[in-house]
Amino acid sequence: MTSITHRIAALFRIKADKALDRAEDPREVLDHSYEQQLQMLQRVRRGVADVSTSRKRVELQVNQLQQSTGKLQDQAQQALAADREDLAREALTRRTAVVSQITDMREQQTSLQAQEEKLTLAAQRLQAKVDSFRTRKETIKATYTAAEAQTRITEAVTGIGEELGDVGLATRRARDKTEQMQARAGALDELIASGALEDATLPAGHDDIQAELERVSAGQHVEIELARMKAQLPAASTAAAVEGPQAPKNPPDQEATS
Repeated sequence: MTSITHRIAALFRIKADKALDRAEDPREVLDHSYEQQLQMLQRVRRGVADVSTSRKRVELQVNQLQQSTGKLQDQAQQALAADREDLAREALTRRTAVVSQITDMREQQTSLQAQEEKLTLAAQRLQAKVDSFRTRKETIKATYTAAEAQTRITEAVTGIGEELGDVGLATRRARDKTEQMQARAGALDELIASGALEDATLPAGHDDIQAELERVSAGQHVEIELARMKAQLPAASTAAAVEGPQAPKNPPDQEATS
């Protein structure tokens, strides 16, 4: 049972592969691959835009923090001028924390810049590959279209196409059947002539002996008619016909000479 199941599954796969192979158009496959590459290129470009946006946001935050450090520095100086060392110390402490944040964010900005450059280069390379693939795709499609047209023309000329193949097969069957009928008719004629078969179109009771007697009688009738026609010919013509042509006489001058 398992062997039968495996054979059925294998047969189904074979039939399915053949059906898919007939339905598959290489031009559609190439166009689909090209669309997928364009989508991939679009995702890479969106990635570049996202990284660039993040880098710009970090850059704005760094600028804001730098402005904050300048403000805290001014506040520390004002607090010292007002003899408020505690406020000056608090302002400087906050400024130190802001400076640390600026350092971290600048490192992040540098990393984002590197990622942006890397993605930009990848997008450029992918763009070049997509353009190259598009050129090859159109070339292959044109070649396939030309080959397909040539194949159809050749099939039409040689008659090996599906439609014309059926017509050719029907023609061959009709020719074979005609030859068979002609051979059968010839064989029947020979059998009737030899007497092995009787002609159903003849009157009932007409056998081969009677047919032979009728042929003999017909021959005698022909001879009698021919003799009657000869008897009606003129006598001179009959004599000339009986004696045959005579030799010409010598001319007079030749007799005198002799």
